[in-house]
Amino acid sequence: MLMIHIKKYYEGITNEEISTNRYNSLTISPVHIHKDKKAHKEALLVLGDEIVTHIHGHKPVTNYSHDAARRGVAAEH
Repeated sequence: MLMIHIKKYYEGITNEEISTNRYNSLTISPVHIHKDKKAHKEALLVLGDEIVTHIHGHKPVTNYSHDAARRGVAAEH
């Protein structure tokens, strides 16, 4: 469920939709408690891969300044 929230959060702050065709084709969601652990693990890894692949293909949402890096602070835009 956390990965779904991460996807929705990213889509909300960027106004970009993350394509999750492979995840959707697995026909499993976090609420499908009758599915086995292996199926849930595969779905989680596929969803994570689709999110990361999408983010890597776009400009970063977070910008770091040298001053902020010294303090360990990031500014989100």
